[in-house]
Amino acid sequence: MKAHKKFTAGRLKIIFYLILASIVILSGYRIYVAFFENDFSGVHADQINKIRNGLSGESSFRFIVVGNINNSVGIFERKMIPEINRTEASFLVSAGNAVSGGGEDKYQAIYRSLNHLKIPYLLTVGEHESSTFGSYHFYEHFGPYFYSFIAGPAQFLFLDGTDPEAFGFQLQWLERQLQDPRPRYRFVFIAYPVSELDGQEQSLKVAEALYLKDPRFAAGLRGIFRRYGVNAVFSADLPMYAHHMEGGVHYIVTGGAGGLVLNDEESYYHFVEVEVNPEGVFFDKRQLAVGQNRVLKTLESIWFFIHSLFYVGWFNFLFILLVLIASAIKLYTAVFAERDYYPDYNIDPSPFKGLGLKIAMFTNNYLPFIGGVPVSIDRLQRGLRYHSHSVLIAAPEYPDENPDEANVMRVPVLLSWGKHREFRMTNILSLRITREIRNFKPDLVHSHHPYWMGRMALRQARRLKVPIVYTYHTRLERYAHFVPLPKPIFRNVISHTIVRRYANRCDGVIVPTQSAGEYLRLIGVSSDIYVQPTGIEFERFQSSIETQRENDGRMRELREQFSIASETVLISASRLSKEKNIDFLIEGIGRLKSNSGVPFKCLIIGDGPERDRLQERIQTLGLEKTVFLVGWVAPEEMVYFYRLGELFLFASTSETQGMVILEAMAAGMPVVAVRSSGIEDVVQNEINGFKTPADLGKWTGQVRLLLEDGDLRRSMASRAREHAGEYSIENFAGNIGDIYARVLAAYHHSF
Repeated sequence: MKAHKKFTAGRLKIIFYLILASIVILSGYRIYVAFFENDFSGVHADQINKIRNGLSGESSFRFIVVGNINNSVGIFERKMIPEINRTEASFLVSAGNAVSGGGEDKYQAIYRSLNHLKIPYLLTVGEHESSTFGSYHFYEHFGPYFYSFIAGPAQFLFLDGTDPEAFGFQLQWLERQLQDPRPRYRFVFIAYPVSELDGQEQSLKVAEALYLKDPRFAAGLRGIFRRYGVNAVFSADLPMYAHHMEGGVHYIVTGGAGGLVLNDEESYYHFVEVEVNPEGVFFDKRQLAVGQNRVLKTLESIWFFIHSLFYVGWFNFLFILLVLIASAIKLYTAVFAERDYYPDYNIDPSPFKGLGLKIAMFTNNYLPFIGGVPVSIDRLQRGLRYHSHSVLIAAPEYPDENPDEANVMRVPVLLSWGKHREFRMTNILSLRITREIRNFKPDLVHSHHPYWMGRMALRQARRLKVPIVYTYHTRLERYAHFVPLPKPIFRNVISHTIVRRYANRCDGVIVPTQSAGEYLRLIGVSSDIYVQPTGIEFERFQSSIETQRENDGRMRELREQFSIASETVLISASRLSKEKNIDFLIEGIGRLKSNSGVPFKCLIIGDGPERDRLQERIQTLGLEKTVFLVGWVAPEEMVYFYRLGELFLFASTSETQGMVILEAMAAGMPVVAVRSSGIEDVVQNEINGFKTPADLGKWTGQVRLLLEDGDLRRSMASRAREHAGEYSIENFAGNIGDIYARVLAAYHHSF
């Protein structure tokens, strides 16, 4: 539950930053609009002049009529305008409803859309143009609601069908305008249809309200049109195309320039191209093979609502801004303000101590694969069982695994790679795993990796509603050479992100050293961190050493195998892979051989993908009689090598804790190691060994000092053995049990 709260807090933090960004963007763009957006007024006067100039002296021309643009960006601006620009039309007329509403934002938007046209344009006042104080905006930006002009051989008359109080005056005005004898052709534009469409509207279920509201005004108009020989009357409002004759007048309804249509035989997207020449007037309906479903139309409407924040009055904008600011303050208080970074001392772990807990562990590798993590897990599970806890380990299958291991659940492997197939990708979707974990009923889940099986550990913990603990074993950034990604990106970004995100989803994180804990805090881990070094089998190790002292036969065999006479034996134990820095160690041995007069031999215990290359390196440096790659050694055999050695060497910088260092100390060997987070808290400089920077000269110098000064080597060996005694498996597992109790108490306290 604690990790869930952290995860929720993380989401709230993201929402907070998104709201903060929205406030900045809204405010910035509103300022931009207020000071930099071009205003426009009297547009029609300029457009009419362009049309007149374009038709001056012309007897033939073409123009486009559209209806119901409705501020459509998807259809009108992006689909229709490019088509219109490719025609030979001289200008465009909107027959009504160019905007989706009369707000200032809608007029600003249609103005920007129309500016994509390469020809002049004119608008007819429709229902949408006059809604929500739109008449004021239309008059301010474009001009009068009804007007007329003559261009070339034609007269163009625009009527307002939205204001009943002006209908009578418009009839008189219209008749006076039509008495002008000069035009050969006359075209009228009124948003509402003034003549019924022979029942076509019934198939569309069109209400009568979509026609001109005053039937007497409509009848008066039709009479005037007939008497004065109007060629065509164009209307919008209906979501369709219709064309019929009445009294010698063409009545054309065009309503498919962007508003929602039915996309059937009668209702579709289109525009009308009108050709005027000495032979007469011709109409060409241009249908577009495009559609816009209701979902896209709804999204477009939402966009216009958001967009309107930049253009509507200050009241609405400030209201939205204040809501966002209030939300940001509330989230800031919840996520950031007044957080208590100290532990909750009211949490009592004692009810969970002394209980036989059930612990489910998940790991990407385990015995018989030999490595620091498998050995650490094996020691932990044995120690926990010693303290009466039950452990179930979910681990990959291996060809030579122990068939009698009762508490290990082997997971089928989908893919394996590496020289010895040591990297194994398990089937984390296996239903058997889920079933067995559920039947085990763990009190707590313990994950040993932040990826793959680690992800399954998280999922199982959430499903079973139990806490999860993660042990940070491995410095992922040191394994960049295994990952098929740019190494700098993986080392510096991805690896830290993987660890941080995973650790923050866990209820507790165990680290083997204080320096490892400091690293996690530096990369942003906020979960509770517990420092607990991995244990070693100190008592058993000491007993085995005493027992093996009596087995001089095995010791003679080893001395004969590596031709050891009176030479001092240096030991190193490590997996032979790039991240272990074995090249550094071999190069240092080469320098030591050249600079020291004390005869010695170095045995490097371990195996790995770099063995062949390292052997070639040894031969190139002429060290084949000094440095020996021993290969893999069984744990019970390690005692002989530790007894054989007098000084332990370590060059790896990828460890979180070098357990082999503690084993070497338990065997009575001082250590010379390269400084890193893994050994910083284990090796006490100048007490039980030396820590140096990754500098060959300094490292080799300290090795030479201990090689040549037997008294110093023996005194450090005694202190090393004493220090290692503090890290017994029993103490280690007992301390881990206490950590489990604290995590469980905190988890259940949070409910």
